[in-house]
Amino acid sequence: MIAFFSSQHELHAPRYEFYRGERVPCFEQPARAGFVRAALEASGHELRAPNVDSRAVLAQVHTARYLAFLEGAWAQWLALDAGNADVQPFPSVWPVRTLRSDTEPDNFIAKLGLYSMDSGTPMAAGSWAAAKAGANAAASAARLLADGERAVFCATRPPGHHAGADFMGGYCFLNNAAVAAQAMRGHGGDRVAILDVDYHHGNGTQSIFYDRADVLFASIHGDPRTEYPFYLGHADETGEGAGQGFNLNLPLPAGASAAQWFRALEAACLRIERHHADALVVSLGLDTFAGDPISKFALHPDDFSRLGARLRRLGLPTIFILEGGYAAAELGSNAVKVLESFDAGGGLSPGR
Repeated sequence: MIAFFSSQHELHAPRYEFYRGERVPCFEQPARAGFVRAALEASGHELRAPNVDSRAVLAQVHTARYLAFLEGAWAQWLALDAGNADVQPFPSVWPVRTLRSDTEPDNFIAKLGLYSMDSGTPMAAGSWAAAKAGANAAASAARLLADGERAVFCATRPPGHHAGADFMGGYCFLNNAAVAAQAMRGHGGDRVAILDVDYHHGNGTQSIFYDRADVLFASIHGDPRTEYPFYLGHADETGEGAGQGFNLNLPLPAGASAAQWFRALEAACLRIERHHADALVVSLGLDTFAGDPISKFALHPDDFSRLGARLRRLGLPTIFILEGGYAAAELGSNAVKVLESFDAGGGLSPGR
């Protein structure tokens, strides 16, 4: 399988984050992509650099104001004080209920709060370049599918599924899955399905497509009553307006077994089949792994092979987007298990 990989991911290398109120070393770090790249190369997958500029599609997924802020944020931070080059900025105030968000403040930290959903998404000098390279990979993958390729993997970081139209969060700045789905629509796909299998609900992806019927969003994740992102991902969120019925959340309790997880996967696959999609985008979070340090499901390596095999049976051209997964040393091998079982048999056959 062709995989897009950009060395620009290394430019996003913050040193620490705030996790449950404590300052800790970043879980989302450059080593993650390094392990994935090594596993892909060892398995003979073809690695390519992204070759499509995602800027036009980004403008359809994110607001102009948010994109302008992200692109210029580090320069604004340095303009305040040259010493900020060695300081990571974090928001300290957010425009929650009754506070206005229609006017962008001049104060940088207040502006950062306007565009953030948490204080756990650290920004560094190269964050924009790394995130943009990931979005370029998603757009490049969509181009390949439009040209007849059957499956492509975007081995990129930082992840994207928590980023909404006008906010960052959960280590995510630009929503790569949304870029891939929107790009496929632009290439003539009438209906696209997004399946999010990350441990954490893809709140950003849901919010972007919540009122649309052309993009189905289905997610299997930890119950938001106890698991991040907490404020979205409940089963009663089914879409609104034209999108009513095109959002499927399958929350599971922390500690859910593999058997429970695969029952949810089957429900998601059946809904995707009923959508009659032209293409599938998989937000491939691998933090469902039993050894993940910040997640609480218990999938084992063979379960990732089983996941890939079930997705292959959908018979759809598919883009895999790397999302979470913080047991870094195992991340590459688990990703490869999904891809190779998806590729098993040398092609895709429609139907279950």
